[in-house]
Amino acid sequence: MTKRGSISRARAWGIRVAAVILSLIVCAIVIVVITKQNPIQVYAGIIDGAVGTKRRLWVTIRETIFLLIVAIGLTPAFKMKFWNIGAEGQILMGGAVSAALMIYLGKTLPNSVLLILIFVLSALAGMIWGLIPAYFKATYNTNETLFTLMLNYVAMQIVTFCIVYWENPPGSNTVGVINASNQGGWIPPLFGTYGMCVILVTAVTVFIAIYMKSSKQGYEIAVVGESQNTARYAGINVKKVIIRTMMLSGAICGFAGALIVSGSSHTISTGTAGGRGFTAIIVAWMSQFNPVIMVVVSLFLAFMQQGAIQIASQFGLNENASDIITGIILFFLIGCEFFVNYKVELIGKHKEA
Repeated sequence: MTKRGSISRARAWGIRVAAVILSLIVCAIVIVVITKQNPIQVYAGIIDGAVGTKRRLWVTIRETIFLLIVAIGLTPAFKMKFWNIGAEGQILMGGAVSAALMIYLGKTLPNSVLLILIFVLSALAGMIWGLIPAYFKATYNTNETLFTLMLNYVAMQIVTFCIVYWENPPGSNTVGVINASNQGGWIPPLFGTYGMCVILVTAVTVFIAIYMKSSKQGYEIAVVGESQNTARYAGINVKKVIIRTMMLSGAICGFAGALIVSGSSHTISTGTAGGRGFTAIIVAWMSQFNPVIMVVVSLFLAFMQQGAIQIASQFGLNENASDIITGIILFFLIGCEFFVNYKVELIGKHKEA
């Protein structure tokens, strides 16, 4: 195995497409072995599960945009080579603030005013959760991977405390659906169930695409990511860039928490993030931090995940079957990046001599 000196974009994406095809073949083999069904029927079930009805289509769209917004949030930090593994915690903190505002102000404020408060304060909560590891990294050069990862567990404990405090009904160990009667703090539907969420996520995606490519701050992020020493030589305040970038990253993830709570679940739990903070890492890396490609990758993963849930139910499999299929796909998507950066060279005996 030798590291590639360079690779064309077409060849790199050819490797990724081949990985996707191989993952679908392996998934088909696994399901056929388990269900004894024709693979064409299996994939027909996946398509039906993802887009077979209007409701399933909107669920797939929902999962796509939620995964996309988290990947967009991770992009500035990852481009800077700040390994933010704390998106789960930042989502939870944003979601907890959203739930608190819905519970305490949902019956007193107009919904439009309440939603503005939810978006702003949830983003602020995520921003603070991103600022903490950024400050310690910039000041004391701490390990951001461990720091952000551990903050996920702190956020989970805070949410657990909130659940106990807001428990409804008493003894249920859940918050229940918040404001089911008046829908205070709920994001209203527009052109469909999650139409408003689609518009908001699209706006953030366009903003980050422009910010990263055309702004001075985006240029500074790229330079710091390439080399902090070079950035300092060029007169860039590295500490300021690290803190500012992680505040932005955390704010977007906190905003994602608001969208999930106010726009979909209308409740809060330790599972609100749903593992999106980790799956989004794969989306960001697979897309090479290109927001447009992130849309495609997010859609593919959401499509396959929702389809896998359908065939698990259709063929009488247990709930872990969909996780197995998703895991196989992710395994190939992660593995293909190795072959983008490395190549196999066969060394003959004459070369060895």
